[in-house]
Amino acid sequence: MLRRFLLLLPLFFCLLANTTAAADSVQVLVLPFEIHADQDLSYLKEEIPKTIREDLQAEGAVMVPPDSAQGVAASASDLDDVGTLRQTGLEAGADYIVWGSLTRIGDSISLDTRMIESVGTKPVYAVYEAGAGMESLRNIVNQSSQKLARHLFSRDIITQIRVTGNRRIEADAIERVIRSKTGDVLRAGQIAKDMKNIYKMGYFDDIRVESETDPDGKIIVFHVTEKPTIRRISLSGNQVFEDDKLRENLNISTGSILNIFTIKSNIDQLQSMYKDKNYHNANITYTVHEQENNQADIEFVIEEGNKVKIDKITFLGNTTLTDKELLKLIKTSEKGFFSWLTSSGELNREDLKQDAGRIMGHYQISGFIHAKVADPVVDFEDEAIHITFKIEEGERFKVGRIDIQGDLIIPKEKLMPALKIAKEPFFSRETVRQDIVSLTDVYANAGFAYASVSPLTKENRQTHLVDITYSIDKGEKVYFENIEIVGNTRTRDKVIRRELRIYEQQLYSGSRLKRSVRNLNRLDYFEDVKVDTPKGSADDRMRVKLEVTEKPTGSFTFGAGYSTVDKFFVTGSITQRNLFGRGQTLKLSGQIGGSSDLYNIGFTEPWLFDIPLSGTVNIYRQTREYDTYDRTSRGGTVGVSYPIWDYTRVSLAYRYDITDLDDIEDDANDNVKALEGENATSAVTIALTYDSRDKTFNTTNGQYHRLAYTYAGPGGDIGFNKVVAELGWYIPVFKNLVTFLHGESGTVRQTSGYILPDYEKFYLGGMNSIRGFDYQDINIPTVNSDGEDSEEGGLSYVQFNFELTYPIVKDIGLVGVLFYDTGNVYADESIDIGDLRQSAGYGIRWYSPIGPIRIEAGHILDPREDEDSSAKWEFSMGAAF
Repeated sequence: MLRRFLLLLPLFFCLLANTTAAADSVQVLVLPFEIHADQDLSYLKEEIPKTIREDLQAEGAVMVPPDSAQGVAASASDLDDVGTLRQTGLEAGADYIVWGSLTRIGDSISLDTRMIESVGTKPVYAVYEAGAGMESLRNIVNQSSQKLARHLFSRDIITQIRVTGNRRIEADAIERVIRSKTGDVLRAGQIAKDMKNIYKMGYFDDIRVESETDPDGKIIVFHVTEKPTIRRISLSGNQVFEDDKLRENLNISTGSILNIFTIKSNIDQLQSMYKDKNYHNANITYTVHEQENNQADIEFVIEEGNKVKIDKITFLGNTTLTDKELLKLIKTSEKGFFSWLTSSGELNREDLKQDAGRIMGHYQISGFIHAKVADPVVDFEDEAIHITFKIEEGERFKVGRIDIQGDLIIPKEKLMPALKIAKEPFFSRETVRQDIVSLTDVYANAGFAYASVSPLTKENRQTHLVDITYSIDKGEKVYFENIEIVGNTRTRDKVIRRELRIYEQQLYSGSRLKRSVRNLNRLDYFEDVKVDTPKGSADDRMRVKLEVTEKPTGSFTFGAGYSTVDKFFVTGSITQRNLFGRGQTLKLSGQIGGSSDLYNIGFTEPWLFDIPLSGTVNIYRQTREYDTYDRTSRGGTVGVSYPIWDYTRVSLAYRYDITDLDDIEDDANDNVKALEGENATSAVTIALTYDSRDKTFNTTNGQYHRLAYTYAGPGGDIGFNKVVAELGWYIPVFKNLVTFLHGESGTVRQTSGYILPDYEKFYLGGMNSIRGFDYQDINIPTVNSDGEDSEEGGLSYVQFNFELTYPIVKDIGLVGVLFYDTGNVYADESIDIGDLRQSAGYGIRWYSPIGPIRIEAGHILDPREDEDSSAKWEFSMGAAF
């Protein structure tokens, strides 16, 4: 750019030579103008001279203040006296005097401007400009000023502007940024600005200006030299990002014009990418490699440096809470020993911003109601980042008097115990908010949909107590006017309405409305369920609009898996969970494995007779290879279930099964040998099930309990009474740590006149019972009638499981598990708690994209003869793809 201005200097000197000389000596006095108009335009008497003064001063003239002209006559005849005007100019020290008049007739205006030398005999120089409308006055005055300036300084007029040297950039595009126009006075300052404007276009390496003289003024010629086009773009030195990733963030491409400003903008973008990855010391430069035909190659040279991590987090102003306590609150952390493997110590601006809010929130729930936390300060020092949180704790307040006032629908004494703030040692805004929600829910469930609860707090700075009064305005009772369902193109209205716990013309209930939405979500027919509750036809009426977005409910799966029991297996199924939009389920499934085959067809109607009575029909065929025999079963089940409480169902099922035992080994127990061939089972099972789990795999909260009684006898060869009870609790302990407590027990007794088969008795061992033992490895040792050592199931059993699970990588569903299992089977109905087998171990569970995977290792804690206490690994995987 310096080169261009050096080339421009000779032109500037030529253009400015006369102007400078004149400007040093020209003193101009501009007198008030006369106004001739049929309306009051007297303000123009001073405004027109003011504009002329500004224009002439911009051209280089020195303006004489108007108050210097003490001898100017007030009459029009005096202004026509040239001698008087020259005398006035001499007294004011002016070289020239300017005066004139404005005339307006109708819409036409004209400006007569005159100028005369104070010394000399040259005649008056007159300028006449005219136009239509007052909006043209400014332009008329400026034109008059330009003519006066040309007369004062003998300025040249631009008669033509030309652009040369451009090959790719059209001349019209260049001329659009040139502000000098044909007919303008030639000004060196404006020409310099025009050169800057052309340069800012970013397309030129060099710009020169020349002038040519013609009879009417000057021809201005802009000579430009275009920048080369980009032939190729390359990157070097990058390892953190692949070339393609970096190129995605470049807005230059091959064939575009080489623009240094654009290249620098792209460097800023690349550096931003590296800073997002905490490479704050990355240095990026560029090199231009010139090629033939006005082309160039651009190379971005990258010095990535090392990743910069947080070395120190400092808290200033905290006196009550320690640094260690505050560090536990925030997501940002200092780098640790394993920071090269984990994300500890990495700077995330969004997390850092939220950390200030986390600290503030903790102070506010701890009684520091006036605490302030400034935006964290981030300092970069070579290879480390230092972060400082500035805290003003303020005074700590405890809870003072608590009261409830306003519209009370139940006695205050019954509402007060539910307030959580009374149990807090210090005032907490979050607890107050929870109390507001709790009180609002009480009123909403009583029909007061628009009840308002306002907390009124009063601080006492001497006692450091905050008195809280919950003021309640219940409003009117509200009734559901009508319920509108939209968006269901497949699912029938009846299927949706039967899941609702609210009804038209019913008193409003917030809890029933929430439960209705939860029920619809649990159907798993919809991607989204939205609820809108606008006001109805009156203040005490509410309309409910349920908008659902349906999703596919039919599926076809084909999968494969492996387990230590079934070995490799292949599975497939066809399922429709919302058959014909009626909410019915039809499923055909099959599994073929190394030791078992299973084929099943099932149908479920969840609302028999339009009541929540679920009916199920299943037909199956199963083959399984045991250690001492093979078992083939075929049969069917018919059952119903009915919800009796939240998450609780009672069920009744009838099963008819024909089992064929064959390929019986010599060491099979006598019971198996006696049952060789086909045997029929006719059994009825009644069960009570409670299931509030949030999910069936990697469960984090909820309970699962089941009590089942089975009676088999009339109609078959097999007869028994079996009772099995199961209890399970999933309890969140700390953050994402979950405890699972599980226990189950059962007993079976033969029915007189029937057979109790071994496969209806109890065995333990394997991944789903006592880990560390082989499948069915916990049994009753016996000797069969052939004198062979054999095994058979127990008539009773007990099993306990304790697990601790914690997400290793939460986003992908990878969970670690520690477990302790204990239990045993018994030859009679008595259970000896003092004689339990024990194991413990560890493992991982992953709900992978191809399905749930379990890998667990168990160690027997009380090994007996011929038992190994080393790790017994078990693996299970199943998937649909």
